[in-house]
Amino acid sequence: MFWRGVLGYLPANILQGVIGFLTIIVFTRLLSAEDYGRYALALSVMTLAHVATFSWLEAAMARFWAAQREGADMASHFASLYRTAFIVTAAFLPVVGLAVWLWPMPDAFRFPLAVALIGIPVRCFAKLAQERYRAAGEVRKAATLDIWNGVAGFIVGAVFALAGAGGASPLAGLLIAPLMAMPFFLPGELREARQGVVDVQRLKTYAVYGYPIAASLGLAVVLASTDRFLLALFLDEAAVGAYHAGYSIANRTLDVLFIWLGTAGTPALVMALERGGRDQLTAAAREQASTLVLIGLPAAVGVALVARPLSEFMIGENLREAAILVTPWIALSAFLSGVTVYYFHQAFTLGRRTGWLLLAMSVPALTNVALNLLLIPRFGVLGAAWATAASFAVGLIASMSIGRRILPLPVPWNALVRCSLAAGVMAVVVWVLPPIGGFTELMLDASVGAAVYGACAWGLNAGGVRDLARRLVGAMRARRATA
Repeated sequence: MFWRGVLGYLPANILQGVIGFLTIIVFTRLLSAEDYGRYALALSVMTLAHVATFSWLEAAMARFWAAQREGADMASHFASLYRTAFIVTAAFLPVVGLAVWLWPMPDAFRFPLAVALIGIPVRCFAKLAQERYRAAGEVRKAATLDIWNGVAGFIVGAVFALAGAGGASPLAGLLIAPLMAMPFFLPGELREARQGVVDVQRLKTYAVYGYPIAASLGLAVVLASTDRFLLALFLDEAAVGAYHAGYSIANRTLDVLFIWLGTAGTPALVMALERGGRDQLTAAAREQASTLVLIGLPAAVGVALVARPLSEFMIGENLREAAILVTPWIALSAFLSGVTVYYFHQAFTLGRRTGWLLLAMSVPALTNVALNLLLIPRFGVLGAAWATAASFAVGLIASMSIGRRILPLPVPWNALVRCSLAAGVMAVVVWVLPPIGGFTELMLDASVGAAVYGACAWGLNAGGVRDLARRLVGAMRARRATA
């Protein structure tokens, strides 16, 4: 199931990566530094509000679908989640409207914030459907919805930016794209829900499971966005925009990779545990962890190595210098975060002990606040990047230590050592290439680095890459023979 998902979600995630890069390239040029900073702040508030209100429903859909029996049991699952989502929406929108209207804030920030918050329920319904598709192994449907939201959201946002909507432009895309898709996915989901009844006891179980996840996601948002709010406090919105631009190019690159692998991996781990027990879970987890390191580690090292030409190519000139400084540190942060969230956090969700996940996330979140308060006044955006990297390292250690007591997951030490050796050789070779600048240097460094890492990884069998290649070739031959 894991590799079927990996291959099935690959086109969607490639496209998401392209859209992510285009978002940075376009909006750092169409928006002023101040507007880009307002967009970054509104995006952080939106994410925090989403996880505080709706994420527990999405987590429950992802985790409990595989455990349902067909018929009344499954119908009650859908009815409980979707009807609760409508009730939460009915309460959420008036509260948000009053808060945006009455809360004292600059008018230039009020409109982007309103657009961001109004779109949260729409994204929740899209996310519920997508989590159901993923849990059921309906890769094509999940990938199609993902592609639509990415492409349509970018186009709509760019149109709004050209029309002069300022910092609200990208957020308008995040609202309108899933809204346009709702007639295609929501009726089918609601047909399932109409056949069932809301089960209060079931909702209590989902809440006990999902709310700690939502709270931990809230702490993750704090971990990822405290720096922006403190930069706005100690410096200005232009500094927020510059930092967010550098943060985005590094984090987006790694985030796309980890979301891709996590999208395929999480349902596979749930299925392995629910239907195969601990032995199958251990085997599946070891394979996934090795794959995360095999792909994620060289990506992080590569982004750090090409920070300057990547920033020159992707980021507008008024935001570029700060981005070059922070990109290597954010690449490190993104790798640590990806391994933590998409692998070691699975111990808490698979073991249904999500309250401990809240503790594991509290440690890096508090560390991040303290380090940002200490470093930003003295070192500015670079201090924020240092604080982020250190906090994610602390978070990885905390999650590994606490998760071992709930559901021990294997640590891929062999893959980590071999992939590190291959990435080290890649770094040395790329480091000595001529600094010709811009897109040409970026392509030269990326192509040479990928070739060197690939050759070294193959020679070392890092992450079991040769074994994996033999299995995939064998599976393809068997499929052809059967056909």
